[in-house]
Amino acid sequence: MGRRVNVIGVGMTKFAKPGASEDYHVMATEAGRAALKDAGVDYTKIEQAFAGYVYGDSTCGQRAVYDLGLTGIPIFNVNNNCSTGSTALMLGRQAVEGGAECVLVVGFEKMEKGALGSKFNDRTNPLEFHVNVMNKVQGFTSAPPAAQMFGGAGREYRWKYGTKKETFAKISEKARAHASNNPLAIFNQRLSVEEIMASEEVFDPLTRFQCCPPTCGAAAAILCSDDFAKKHGLATPVYIAAQAMATDLPSSFGEESMIKMVGYDMAKRAADQVYEKSGLGPKDVNVVELHDCFTANELLTYEALGLCGEGEAEKFIWDGANTYGGKVVTNPSGGLLSKGHPLGATGVAQCAELVWQLRGQADKRQVPNAKVALQHNIGLGGAAVVTMYRSA
Repeated sequence: MGRRVNVIGVGMTKFAKPGASEDYHVMATEAGRAALKDAGVDYTKIEQAFAGYVYGDSTCGQRAVYDLGLTGIPIFNVNNNCSTGSTALMLGRQAVEGGAECVLVVGFEKMEKGALGSKFNDRTNPLEFHVNVMNKVQGFTSAPPAAQMFGGAGREYRWKYGTKKETFAKISEKARAHASNNPLAIFNQRLSVEEIMASEEVFDPLTRFQCCPPTCGAAAAILCSDDFAKKHGLATPVYIAAQAMATDLPSSFGEESMIKMVGYDMAKRAADQVYEKSGLGPKDVNVVELHDCFTANELLTYEALGLCGEGEAEKFIWDGANTYGGKVVTNPSGGLLSKGHPLGATGVAQCAELVWQLRGQADKRQVPNAKVALQHNIGLGGAAVVTMYRSA
Protein backbone atom coordinates (compact mmCIF):
# COMPACT_ATOMS: atom_id res chain seq x y z
CA MET A 1 0.00 0.00 0.00
CA GLY A 2 1.15 3.55 -0.75
CA ARG A 3 -0.02 6.69 1.04
CA ARG A 4 -1.89 6.19 4.28
CA VAL A 5 -5.65 6.31 3.80
CA ASN A 6 -7.70 7.68 6.69
CA VAL A 7 -11.39 7.14 7.36
CA ILE A 8 -12.38 10.57 8.69
CA GLY A 9 -16.16 10.35 8.53
CA VAL A 10 -18.87 7.68 8.57
CA GLY A 11 -22.65 7.65 8.63
CA MET A 12 -25.55 5.30 8.09
CA THR A 13 -29.32 5.14 8.20
CA LYS A 14 -31.37 2.92 10.45
CA PHE A 15 -31.92 -0.24 8.46
CA ALA A 16 -35.51 -1.11 7.58
CA LYS A 17 -37.66 -3.87 6.16
CA PRO A 18 -38.65 -3.71 2.47
CA GLY A 19 -41.58 -1.34 2.01
CA ALA A 20 -40.74 0.58 5.18
CA SER A 21 -37.82 2.67 3.92
CA GLU A 22 -37.31 5.91 2.04
CA ASP A 23 -36.26 5.75 -1.61
CA TYR A 24 -32.66 4.81 -2.34
CA HIS A 25 -31.42 8.32 -3.07
CA VAL A 26 -33.01 9.69 0.11
CA MET A 27 -31.27 7.04 2.22
CA ALA A 28 -27.96 7.60 0.43
CA THR A 29 -28.21 11.35 0.93
CA GLU A 30 -28.91 10.90 4.65
CA ALA A 31 -25.91 8.61 5.08
CA GLY A 32 -23.69 10.87 2.96
CA ARG A 33 -24.59 14.01 4.89
CA ALA A 34 -23.96 12.21 8.17
CA ALA A 35 -20.51 11.10 6.98
CA LEU A 36 -19.61 14.60 5.75
CA LYS A 37 -20.72 16.13 9.05
CA ASP A 38 -18.79 13.50 10.97
CA ALA A 39 -15.68 14.27 8.93
CA GLY A 40 -16.09 18.03 9.16
CA VAL A 41 -15.77 18.29 5.38
CA ASP A 42 -17.91 20.14 2.86
CA TYR A 43 -19.06 18.17 -0.18
CA THR A 44 -17.17 20.60 -2.44
CA LYS A 45 -13.94 19.06 -1.12
CA ILE A 46 -14.89 15.59 -2.42
CA GLU A 47 -12.91 14.78 -5.57
CA GLN A 48 -14.47 11.42 -6.50
CA ALA A 49 -17.43 9.33 -5.37
CA PHE A 50 -17.93 5.55 -5.41
CA ALA A 51 -21.54 4.40 -5.16
CA GLY A 52 -22.29 0.74 -4.47
CA TYR A 53 -25.63 -0.99 -5.06
CA VAL A 54 -26.82 -4.29 -6.53
CA TYR A 55 -30.43 -3.70 -7.56
CA GLY A 56 -31.21 -0.66 -9.69
CA ASP A 57 -30.70 1.05 -13.01
CA SER A 58 -27.24 1.79 -14.27
CA THR A 59 -26.69 5.31 -12.93
CA CYS A 60 -28.39 5.10 -9.54
CA GLY A 61 -25.04 6.20 -8.12
CA GLN A 62 -25.34 9.62 -9.72
CA ARG A 63 -28.90 10.12 -8.46
CA ALA A 64 -27.87 8.93 -5.02
CA VAL A 65 -25.08 11.49 -4.81
CA TYR A 66 -26.59 14.47 -6.67
CA ASP A 67 -28.59 15.72 -3.68
CA LEU A 68 -25.27 16.20 -1.85
CA GLY A 69 -24.12 18.55 -4.59
CA LEU A 70 -23.68 18.96 -8.33
CA THR A 71 -19.94 19.49 -8.59
CA GLY A 72 -19.19 17.55 -11.76
CA ILE A 73 -16.87 15.05 -10.08
CA PRO A 74 -16.41 11.48 -11.32
CA ILE A 75 -19.02 9.13 -9.81
CA PHE A 76 -18.39 5.40 -10.18
CA ASN A 77 -21.22 2.87 -9.98
CA VAL A 78 -20.09 -0.36 -8.28
CA ASN A 79 -21.77 -3.79 -8.20
CA ASN A 80 -20.04 -6.87 -6.76
CA ASN A 81 -23.03 -8.72 -5.29
CA CYS A 82 -23.01 -8.83 -1.47
CA SER A 83 -19.42 -7.53 -1.32
CA THR A 84 -20.38 -4.36 -3.21
CA GLY A 85 -19.93 -1.94 -0.31
CA SER A 86 -16.41 -3.06 0.55
CA THR A 87 -15.52 -3.20 -3.14
CA ALA A 88 -16.50 0.47 -3.44
CA LEU A 89 -14.46 1.14 -0.31
CA MET A 90 -11.47 -0.57 -1.88
CA LEU A 91 -11.78 1.54 -5.03
CA GLY A 92 -11.99 4.67 -2.89
CA ARG A 93 -8.90 3.62 -0.96
CA GLN A 94 -7.01 2.98 -4.21
CA ALA A 95 -8.06 6.42 -5.50
CA VAL A 96 -6.56 8.12 -2.44
CA GLU A 97 -3.42 6.00 -2.67
CA GLY A 98 -3.19 7.01 -6.32
CA GLY A 99 -3.34 10.75 -5.67
CA ALA A 100 -6.91 11.79 -4.85
CA GLU A 101 -7.06 13.79 -1.63
CA CYS A 102 -10.62 13.15 -0.42
CA VAL A 103 -13.32 10.77 -1.69
CA LEU A 104 -16.81 9.65 -0.77
CA VAL A 105 -17.90 6.02 -0.64
CA VAL A 106 -21.63 5.36 -0.34
CA GLY A 107 -23.49 2.05 -0.40
CA PHE A 108 -27.25 1.67 -0.53
CA GLU A 109 -29.98 -0.79 -1.35
CA LYS A 110 -33.75 -0.71 -1.69
CA MET A 111 -34.72 -4.38 -1.60
CA GLU A 112 -37.88 -6.32 -2.31
CA LYS A 113 -39.56 -8.69 0.12
CA GLY A 114 -38.58 -12.36 0.06
CA ALA A 115 -35.46 -14.32 -0.75
CA LEU A 116 -33.00 -13.22 -3.42
CA GLY A 117 -33.76 -14.39 -6.93
CA SER A 118 -32.40 -13.98 -10.43
CA LYS A 119 -33.50 -10.86 -12.33
CA PHE A 120 -32.21 -11.76 -15.78
CA ASN A 121 -33.32 -15.17 -16.98
CA ASP A 122 -32.41 -14.70 -20.67
CA ARG A 123 -28.64 -15.16 -20.12
CA THR A 124 -26.14 -17.30 -18.25
CA ASN A 125 -26.51 -17.04 -14.50
CA PRO A 126 -23.30 -15.64 -12.93
CA LEU A 127 -23.56 -18.34 -10.26
CA GLU A 128 -23.50 -21.09 -12.89
CA PHE A 129 -20.33 -22.72 -11.51
CA HIS A 130 -21.67 -22.52 -7.94
CA VAL A 131 -25.00 -24.11 -8.87
CA ASN A 132 -23.21 -26.88 -10.77
CA VAL A 133 -21.26 -27.80 -7.63
CA MET A 134 -24.44 -27.76 -5.55
CA ASN A 135 -26.29 -29.96 -8.02
CA LYS A 136 -23.49 -32.53 -7.92
CA VAL A 137 -23.14 -32.50 -4.14
CA GLN A 138 -26.68 -32.18 -2.83
CA GLY A 139 -29.16 -31.45 -5.62
CA PHE A 140 -31.52 -28.48 -5.84
CA THR A 141 -34.67 -27.99 -3.74
CA SER A 142 -37.42 -25.39 -3.47
CA ALA A 143 -35.64 -23.58 -0.61
CA PRO A 144 -34.06 -20.17 -1.35
CA PRO A 145 -30.89 -20.83 -3.38
CA ALA A 146 -28.56 -18.88 -1.08
CA ALA A 147 -29.87 -20.79 1.95
CA GLN A 148 -29.25 -24.05 0.12
CA MET A 149 -25.67 -23.03 -0.62
CA PHE A 150 -24.70 -21.77 2.82
CA GLY A 151 -26.88 -24.34 4.58
CA GLY A 152 -25.21 -27.05 2.55
CA ALA A 153 -21.82 -25.72 3.62
CA GLY A 154 -22.96 -25.81 7.25
CA ARG A 155 -24.20 -29.36 6.81
CA GLU A 156 -20.89 -30.42 5.27
CA TYR A 157 -19.10 -28.93 8.28
CA ARG A 158 -21.44 -30.78 10.66
CA TRP A 159 -20.77 -34.09 8.97
CA LYS A 160 -17.02 -33.46 9.01
CA TYR A 161 -16.73 -32.45 12.67
CA GLY A 162 -19.90 -33.70 14.36
CA THR A 163 -21.05 -30.16 15.14
CA LYS A 164 -24.39 -29.75 16.95
CA LYS A 165 -27.22 -27.88 15.24
CA GLU A 166 -27.54 -25.76 18.38
CA THR A 167 -24.06 -24.40 17.72
CA PHE A 168 -25.32 -22.55 14.65
CA ALA A 169 -28.27 -21.18 16.62
CA LYS A 170 -25.86 -19.97 19.31
CA ILE A 171 -24.36 -17.60 16.73
CA SER A 172 -27.76 -16.06 16.07
CA GLU A 173 -28.40 -15.72 19.81
CA LYS A 174 -25.18 -13.68 20.05
CA ALA A 175 -26.15 -11.55 17.06
CA ARG A 176 -29.49 -10.65 18.64
CA ALA A 177 -27.84 -9.86 21.97
CA HIS A 178 -25.36 -7.50 20.28
CA ALA A 179 -28.05 -5.88 18.13
CA SER A 180 -30.13 -5.12 21.22
CA ASN A 181 -27.58 -2.35 21.87
CA ASN A 182 -27.62 -1.01 18.29
CA PRO A 183 -30.43 1.49 17.59
CA LEU A 184 -29.68 1.30 13.84
CA ALA A 185 -30.28 -2.47 13.62
CA ILE A 186 -33.43 -3.95 12.10
CA PHE A 187 -33.89 -6.55 14.88
CA ASN A 188 -33.31 -5.36 18.45
CA GLN A 189 -35.16 -8.16 20.27
CA ARG A 190 -33.09 -10.83 21.99
CA LEU A 191 -33.76 -14.48 21.14
CA SER A 192 -32.73 -17.66 22.95
CA VAL A 193 -31.15 -20.68 21.29
CA GLU A 194 -34.43 -22.51 21.91
CA GLU A 195 -36.50 -19.81 20.16
CA ILE A 196 -34.09 -19.75 17.22
CA MET A 197 -34.17 -23.55 16.90
CA ALA A 198 -37.99 -23.52 17.08
CA SER A 199 -38.37 -21.13 14.13
CA GLU A 200 -39.24 -22.78 10.82
CA GLU A 201 -36.50 -24.71 9.05
CA VAL A 202 -35.29 -23.07 5.84
CA PHE A 203 -32.58 -25.56 4.92
CA ASP A 204 -30.84 -27.87 7.38
CA PRO A 205 -29.20 -26.75 9.65
CA LEU A 206 -30.60 -23.24 9.11
CA THR A 207 -33.85 -22.02 10.65
CA ARG A 208 -35.52 -18.72 9.78
CA PHE A 209 -33.77 -16.81 12.56
CA GLN A 210 -30.41 -17.98 11.21
CA CYS A 211 -30.87 -16.24 7.85
CA CYS A 212 -30.30 -12.52 7.28
CA PRO A 213 -33.42 -10.55 6.29
CA PRO A 214 -33.92 -8.57 3.05
CA THR A 215 -33.14 -5.03 4.14
CA CYS A 216 -33.17 -1.43 2.94
CA GLY A 217 -30.60 1.12 4.05
CA ALA A 218 -27.50 3.14 3.27
CA ALA A 219 -24.07 3.88 4.71
CA ALA A 220 -21.24 6.22 3.75
CA ALA A 221 -17.58 6.87 4.49
CA ILE A 222 -15.18 9.73 3.76
CA LEU A 223 -11.58 8.76 2.99
CA CYS A 224 -8.66 11.16 2.78
CA SER A 225 -4.89 11.43 2.66
CA ASP A 226 -2.69 12.61 5.53
CA ASP A 227 -1.90 15.79 3.58
CA PHE A 228 -5.59 16.63 3.17
CA ALA A 229 -6.27 16.08 6.86
CA LYS A 230 -3.31 18.21 7.88
CA LYS A 231 -4.23 21.01 5.48
CA HIS A 232 -7.80 21.19 6.82
CA GLY A 233 -6.98 20.61 10.47
CA LEU A 234 -8.85 17.30 10.63
CA ALA A 235 -8.33 14.54 13.19
CA THR A 236 -7.36 11.13 11.75
CA PRO A 237 -8.05 8.59 14.50
CA VAL A 238 -8.67 5.63 12.16
CA TYR A 239 -6.81 4.48 9.07
CA ILE A 240 -6.84 1.46 6.73
CA ALA A 241 -3.78 -0.61 7.63
CA ALA A 242 -4.25 -3.20 4.87
CA GLN A 243 -6.90 -4.42 2.46
CA ALA A 244 -7.21 -7.26 -0.05
CA MET A 245 -9.75 -8.79 -2.39
CA ALA A 246 -9.75 -12.37 -3.62
CA THR A 247 -12.04 -14.07 -6.10
CA ASP A 248 -12.80 -17.74 -6.68
CA LEU A 249 -10.00 -20.26 -7.02
CA PRO A 250 -9.85 -23.71 -8.67
CA SER A 251 -10.68 -25.24 -5.28
CA SER A 252 -13.99 -23.31 -5.20
CA PHE A 253 -15.41 -25.59 -7.85
CA GLY A 254 -12.92 -28.41 -8.35
CA GLU A 255 -13.19 -30.13 -4.98
CA GLU A 256 -16.99 -30.57 -4.96
CA SER A 257 -17.10 -29.00 -1.50
CA MET A 258 -19.94 -26.73 -0.43
CA ILE A 259 -17.61 -25.07 2.08
CA LYS A 260 -15.14 -24.19 -0.67
CA MET A 261 -17.93 -23.18 -3.06
CA VAL A 262 -19.35 -20.53 -0.70
CA GLY A 263 -16.00 -18.78 -0.48
CA TYR A 264 -13.87 -20.28 2.27
CA ASP A 265 -10.63 -20.30 0.29
CA MET A 266 -11.02 -16.82 -1.17
CA ALA A 267 -11.80 -15.43 2.31
CA LYS A 268 -8.71 -17.14 3.72
CA ARG A 269 -6.56 -15.88 0.84
CA ALA A 270 -7.70 -12.27 1.34
CA ALA A 271 -7.22 -12.50 5.11
CA ASP A 272 -3.74 -13.97 4.76
CA GLN A 273 -2.76 -11.14 2.40
CA VAL A 274 -4.06 -8.55 4.87
CA TYR A 275 -2.15 -10.10 7.76
CA GLU A 276 1.03 -10.12 5.68
CA LYS A 277 0.59 -6.51 4.49
CA SER A 278 -0.28 -5.15 7.93
CA GLY A 279 2.26 -7.13 9.93
CA LEU A 280 -0.59 -8.08 12.28
CA GLY A 281 -2.20 -11.45 12.92
CA PRO A 282 -5.56 -12.75 14.14
CA LYS A 283 -4.40 -12.54 17.77
CA ASP A 284 -3.89 -8.77 17.40
CA VAL A 285 -7.51 -8.17 16.36
CA ASN A 286 -9.90 -6.82 19.02
CA VAL A 287 -13.12 -6.54 17.03
CA VAL A 288 -14.44 -8.04 13.78
CA GLU A 289 -17.37 -7.29 11.52
CA LEU A 290 -17.76 -10.38 9.34
CA HIS A 291 -20.24 -11.49 6.72
CA ASP A 292 -22.82 -13.53 8.67
CA CYS A 293 -25.46 -13.74 5.93
CA PHE A 294 -26.26 -17.12 7.50
CA THR A 295 -25.04 -18.55 10.80
CA ALA A 296 -23.19 -21.24 8.86
CA ASN A 297 -21.06 -18.62 7.13
CA GLU A 298 -20.09 -16.96 10.40
CA LEU A 299 -18.93 -20.31 11.77
CA LEU A 300 -16.87 -21.04 8.65
CA THR A 301 -15.43 -17.52 8.61
CA TYR A 302 -13.98 -17.83 12.12
CA GLU A 303 -11.66 -20.47 10.69
CA ALA A 304 -11.04 -18.76 7.33
CA LEU A 305 -9.89 -15.61 9.16
CA GLY A 306 -7.74 -17.63 11.55
CA LEU A 307 -9.68 -16.53 14.63
CA CYS A 308 -9.63 -20.19 15.62
CA GLY A 309 -8.12 -23.34 14.13
CA GLU A 310 -9.84 -25.62 11.63
CA GLY A 311 -12.46 -27.75 13.34
CA GLU A 312 -12.36 -25.54 16.46
CA ALA A 313 -15.29 -23.23 15.69
CA GLU A 314 -17.78 -25.10 17.89
CA LYS A 315 -15.58 -24.77 20.98
CA PHE A 316 -14.84 -21.14 20.05
CA ILE A 317 -18.59 -20.41 20.03
CA TRP A 318 -19.59 -22.23 23.23
CA ASP A 319 -16.59 -20.80 25.11
CA GLY A 320 -17.91 -17.32 24.32
CA ALA A 321 -14.63 -16.46 22.58
CA ASN A 322 -16.64 -14.58 19.92
CA THR A 323 -18.28 -12.02 22.22
CA TYR A 324 -17.56 -9.56 25.03
CA GLY A 325 -15.16 -10.97 27.59
CA GLY A 326 -13.84 -13.50 25.05
CA LYS A 327 -10.95 -13.51 22.58
CA VAL A 328 -12.44 -11.23 19.91
CA VAL A 329 -15.84 -9.54 19.68
CA THR A 330 -17.49 -10.53 16.40
CA ASN A 331 -20.28 -8.44 14.89
CA PRO A 332 -20.92 -6.05 17.80
CA SER A 333 -23.38 -4.29 15.46
CA GLY A 334 -25.56 -7.41 15.33
CA GLY A 335 -24.15 -8.32 11.94
CA LEU A 336 -26.16 -9.09 8.84
CA LEU A 337 -28.33 -11.49 10.85
CA SER A 338 -29.71 -8.79 13.13
CA LYS A 339 -28.52 -5.40 11.88
CA GLY A 340 -29.74 -6.34 8.40
CA HIS A 341 -28.19 -6.82 4.96
CA PRO A 342 -28.95 -4.14 2.35
CA LEU A 343 -26.52 -5.63 -0.14
CA GLY A 344 -24.79 -2.49 -1.42
CA ALA A 345 -24.67 -0.86 2.01
CA THR A 346 -23.38 -3.77 4.08
CA GLY A 347 -19.64 -3.35 3.47
CA VAL A 348 -19.76 0.39 4.19
CA ALA A 349 -21.92 -0.18 7.29
CA GLN A 350 -19.32 -2.65 8.56
CA CYS A 351 -16.71 0.08 8.06
CA ALA A 352 -18.86 2.57 10.01
CA GLU A 353 -19.24 0.20 12.96
CA LEU A 354 -15.52 -0.49 13.15
CA VAL A 355 -14.63 3.20 12.92
CA TRP A 356 -17.00 3.92 15.83
CA GLN A 357 -15.43 1.06 17.78
CA LEU A 358 -11.88 2.28 17.20
CA ARG A 359 -12.86 5.83 18.18
CA GLY A 360 -14.55 4.59 21.35
CA GLN A 361 -17.93 5.89 20.14
CA ALA A 362 -19.97 2.66 20.09
CA ASP A 363 -21.90 3.39 23.29
CA LYS A 364 -23.36 0.26 24.96
CA ARG A 365 -21.73 -2.09 22.45
CA GLN A 366 -18.26 -0.59 22.79
CA VAL A 367 -15.47 -3.17 22.75
CA PRO A 368 -13.03 -2.18 25.54
CA ASN A 369 -9.64 -0.86 24.38
CA ALA A 370 -10.33 -1.59 20.69
CA LYS A 371 -7.19 -0.71 18.71
CA VAL A 372 -7.27 -3.14 15.77
CA ALA A 373 -10.36 -4.05 13.77
CA LEU A 374 -10.96 -6.53 10.93
CA GLN A 375 -13.71 -6.46 8.29
CA HIS A 376 -14.81 -9.39 6.11
CA ASN A 377 -17.37 -8.93 3.34
CA ILE A 378 -18.17 -11.64 0.79
CA GLY A 379 -20.34 -11.98 -2.28
CA LEU A 380 -20.97 -15.14 -4.26
CA GLY A 381 -20.01 -14.94 -7.86
CA GLY A 382 -17.56 -14.18 -6.24
CA ALA A 383 -15.43 -11.82 -4.20
CA ALA A 384 -14.14 -11.61 -0.64
CA VAL A 385 -12.82 -8.30 0.66
CA VAL A 386 -10.92 -8.19 3.95
CA THR A 387 -9.88 -4.88 5.51
CA MET A 388 -7.73 -4.12 8.56
CA TYR A 389 -8.29 -0.85 10.43
CA ARG A 390 -6.13 0.64 13.17
CA SER A 391 -6.54 3.52 15.57
CA ALA A 392 -3.79 6.04 14.95
